[in-house]
Amino acid sequence: MIFFQLLIGVIMARKTMRAALVLTTEHRAMLTELAGSRTAPIREVERAKILVGYADGASISDLMRRIGVGRPMIYKCIDKALAAGVGAGLKDTYHRPHEPEITNEAKAWVVSLACTKPTAHGLAAELWSISALARFVGEHAAQAGHPRLTQAGKSTVWRILNEHDIKPHKIRYYLERRDPEFDRKMQDVLLVYRDVSLYTAGAVHDGRPNPIYTVSVDEKPGVQAPGLTAPDLPPVPGKAATVSRDYEYVRHGTVSILAGIDLNSGHIFARTEDRHRSVEFIALLKDIDAYYPPEAIIRLVLDNHSAHISKETMAYLATRPGRFEYVHTPKHGSWLNLIECAFSKMARTFLRHIRVKSLDELKTRILKGIDEMNQTPVVFRWNKFDIGIA
Repeated sequence: MIFFQLLIGVIMARKTMRAALVLTTEHRAMLTELAGSRTAPIREVERAKILVGYADGASISDLMRRIGVGRPMIYKCIDKALAAGVGAGLKDTYHRPHEPEITNEAKAWVVSLACTKPTAHGLAAELWSISALARFVGEHAAQAGHPRLTQAGKSTVWRILNEHDIKPHKIRYYLERRDPEFDRKMQDVLLVYRDVSLYTAGAVHDGRPNPIYTVSVDEKPGVQAPGLTAPDLPPVPGKAATVSRDYEYVRHGTVSILAGIDLNSGHIFARTEDRHRSVEFIALLKDIDAYYPPEAIIRLVLDNHSAHISKETMAYLATRPGRFEYVHTPKHGSWLNLIECAFSKMARTFLRHIRVKSLDELKTRILKGIDEMNQTPVVFRWNKFDIGIA
C-alpha cells in the first residue's frame, strides 16, 4: 500500500512540473532545429523532441508513443532540464561507475617511455610506433609495477598519449642556431639591402666617393643531368593532352652553378662547372670584376663557404686591393641571400623537367636560360627590414 502511494505521489509530482518548463524563443528555435536534424546524435534529437513536446503540453504517454522511447528516459530528460536548464537536458550527465583501473602513475610511466627513443631500450627503431610502444609496455609493465598494463593494446596506449598530446611516431624538424653572431650578421646583410633600396647603382655622394655595386653570390651544386631512355611523345589533339615521357631516365652526372646577381639591375653572372672549388669561384670573381668600372667598389653578399675564404681566394683578392668587400650571411642563413630567389626561378623555369644528352648540353642549356633571364632582368628586393634592424 505504501508503495502505491509513493508511486502515485511521483506521478502527481511529474504532472505538477509541466507548467515550470517554459522555453524562451531562442531555446525553442534551437530545440526545433535540433529535433529535425538528420546529422546530430540521435539521443540529442530524441531529447529535443521530448522537451519541445513537454513544453507544448503533451502527456508522457503521448511522448512515449510519438518518439518511441521509454518513460524513465522522458522523466530523466525533463528532470535535468527543469533542474539545470535546457542544455543539461540534452546532454548525458558525466558519471564514473568505478575508479579507473589504470592509475595516474601507470599513465605517467607510459608517457615517460614515449618521450624516450627505442634505441635507449636496446631496440633498432629510431622512433616509436604506437604498436611497438604498446608491445613494449605490455612486456615491461609488470616489472615496472603496473600489472594492469600488461594487457594494454594500441587503443589504450593511444588514449594515454592523446591525453598528454604526445605523438612519438611523428617528427618535426627545426634548425639549430649555431652561429653566435647570427643577429649581428643578419643586421649587416639587411643594412646592405636597405642601402641598395635607398641608392641607385653606382650612386656617389660625400659619404661614398667611389661608386658601389652590390652583388649577391652563391653556388647551386648538384644540378642533375637526366637523360631520356625513349623519345618524348608530343600532345595529340583529341587523344593525349600532355607530353608523354618514359618513367625511366639516364643519369649523366651533376654540375654546379656559380652565380651572382646585381641587386640594382637584376643582371646575373653565372658559370657552370663540374666542381665548385676556389679556382671556379675566382673565375666568377674575375667575370664580375671585368663587368664593372675599374674605380667602383664591388660589395659581395655571400656565405662562409670554404671557396669564398680560402688561401687561393684571399691571394686573388689581395691583387685587387679595395675592389671587393665581403658581407657574410650567418651560418644556416642562406634565406638571407637574394641569389636564392634567382636559383628558385631557374628551378621553376628552364630547369623544370629538363632532359639532356650530356653534361655539356646541360651546361649550354643553363647558360642559355640565364641569358634569357638577363634579357628581361628582375630586380629582387628585400622589403621586411624590421626583422633585424631596430
